[in-house]
Order: sequence, then structure tokens, then C-alpha cells
Amino acid sequence: MHVQNLKPLTSLRFFAALWVLIFSYWPNLAGVGDMPRLVAKGYLGVEVFFILSGFILCHVYLPALEAGSYRYGSFIWARLARVYPLHLATLAAVGVLGVGAALIGRPVDANVLSWSAFWPNLTMTQAWGLTHVAGWNHSSWSVSAEWFAYLTFPAFAWAALKLKARPFAALAGALAVMVVIYPAFQALAGFPLTQATIAWGALRIVPCFAYGCALYLVWRSGALNGRAIGLAGAFISGAALMVGAQVGLPDMGIAMAGGALIFFLAVLSNQSKGWLSAPAFVYLGEISYAMYMVHVPWALLFVNGVSAMGGAPDKMLPLWLWIVFTVAVIPLSAVAHHLIERPARDGLRRLAARWGGRGGQDTVNKKTLYSSL
Repeated sequence: MHVQNLKPLTSLRFFAALWVLIFSYWPNLAGVGDMPRLVAKGYLGVEVFFILSGFILCHVYLPALEAGSYRYGSFIWARLARVYPLHLATLAAVGVLGVGAALIGRPVDANVLSWSAFWPNLTMTQAWGLTHVAGWNHSSWSVSAEWFAYLTFPAFAWAALKLKARPFAALAGALAVMVVIYPAFQALAGFPLTQATIAWGALRIVPCFAYGCALYLVWRSGALNGRAIGLAGAFISGAALMVGAQVGLPDMGIAMAGGALIFFLAVLSNQSKGWLSAPAFVYLGEISYAMYMVHVPWALLFVNGVSAMGGAPDKMLPLWLWIVFTVAVIPLSAVAHHLIERPARDGLRRLAARWGGRGGQDTVNKKTLYSSL
């Protein structure tokens, strides 16, 4: 079964990962004053990933469900092959860095090598409320949230199929869930759902994933189509996202704008080949998962290494060195993608094919499968 490869959405993943990266690295930049609001909202790049994941997985797997060729076991294996090898590699990398630092007498944050958090991290359940510390590769909490969405995908797919003839009702329902759950969570928990990680991270993905599924139904219906609509919608929603983040609009509104941007970029993918379909940006999108996963281990290695050599007082880097530090993530991500992520993923899928044959959903275009987190 061939599924259309939505290249602009693959490229968008790079910009979402870059937003998270700059947010994470900005505190190590010396002499710049307060963090700009647009940068300070960088954690919402994860919301973009979550919405995109719902959209893409529905795009790939709903047709298989409708055709009767969907196999849950094959789906879960494919998703495990997608995320687990690099997760395991970065988990091990943080362990090696922590043990190495301890052996040479460098201080190691107790949370980094928290053994109580090791098993939840190993099983990708650390964002399910099973540990009280992040530990290890902290950014992998979102992989744990994604794993929760993968395991429960049949529930999302069932709802999407029930509403496929009423896509705008599905969209209204998803938006209503967001409008209710975000303020309710903050009232009960005392902090925004969009800032949940190991505590309630599995819940954080639910409204975004459902929103992505609903956006897919509207896109598939073709009710909003055409180059002019795609261009205008992408420009307006992209501007709303960036301006909203800079002026401090509520996180929920910024997340909704991110979903709208995903939708209109999908509309554009039907009409033309813009700059987001250029091979360079598509490639950056393909390595964005590696970029997201290596950025914390790289920070531990680089910042602590430079600090140990006396080049980063209080772990603050001068601008030129911070730029080197940040830009270096891209080639490191490419290495991780080509040496670990992709070979392991393809190997696990070949292993599944030898064990039990291909499920119908495993015959879709590989580039499309790679475009989801």
C-alpha cells in the first residue's frame, strides 16, 4: 500500500527539534541577558511533535484499518523499531558519561544515574508516573509519552474511524478536549500540562495526539484545499505560533497554532513543491529524532568538558563557542541516524518479516513511516 509522503511535515520536524534545542541550550549562553519569550516557549516544540505524530500515524495506518490489513502486533513492532534503538543507545551513553565523570573525580548529579529511574527509562515508561526523577537522558520522557500513544493507538483510531464522515465534528471535539483539559490540569496539579515531563508526560500527549488525528480527518476530506488556502493558512498559522510565543499567549493557543501549521503544510504538499520539500530540509527532518535524542548527552559531554578545562565558568559559554556547541548537534545527529537509528530500525523490521511475514501496514512508503516520531 502506497501512502503519500508529506515532505513539508518531515521538514517541520527539524524546526520543532531546533526550537527545543535552542530552549535547552540557551541557559549555557553567556552575556545575553534574559531569555527571549520565543526561545522560552521552546518546550512547546514537543507539542508540535505530538500533534504531528497523531496526524502522520492516522495518515499511515487508518487506510490499513479500513482495508482490514492493520495488525496491532506489526504496528507495535514497527513503532518499537522506530524509537527504541536510539533511545537505548543514548541511555547507555549517559550512563557511560556519568560513570566516566565519577571515575575521574568530577561531580555527577545524583539524578543523572538514578537507579530508581533506570528501569522505567529502560522500558520507556518513565513518563507514566513510575519515577520521581528524570534521570539519564531526560529528553526521552517524550519518547515514553509517544510509546503510551502507540500502545493506545487503536482507541484513537477507533474514534477517528467513527467520525471520519464528520471531520469537523472530530476537530471540534479535539479542540474541546484541549479547552477543558489544559485549565483543569493546571488547577489540579498546580503547573501547566505543557510543562509536564516525567510527571504526567503520558497525559500530555493525549490532547495533542487526538488533535493531530482530527486534523488528519479534515485534511483527508479535502474540504479545505488549494494552493492559495495552503499558502495563506501556513503563513497565518506560522506567524500566529511565533508571535503568540513571543508575546506570551497561553500555551494551548500556541499548540493549536502549531496544529494549524501542520494542517496547512499538508494542504500545500498536495499542491506544490515548496522550499520545505527541498531535499536538504527533508533530510534534516529525517535526522530530527536523532537530533532531539542526542542533544542532552552532547550537552553533558561538551559543557562539562569545557568547564573542566576552565573554558566555561559556571558552565556558561561565550557566543562563538555556544554556536559551535549548538551547530555540532547536526553532524552528530547525522552520525547517530546513519550508524544507529536507521540500521537498527531496518534490521528489526527485517527480523519481523523473517519471523512472521509482513503485515499490510508494513508495506507503506518507508519515507512516510520515518516522518513520524
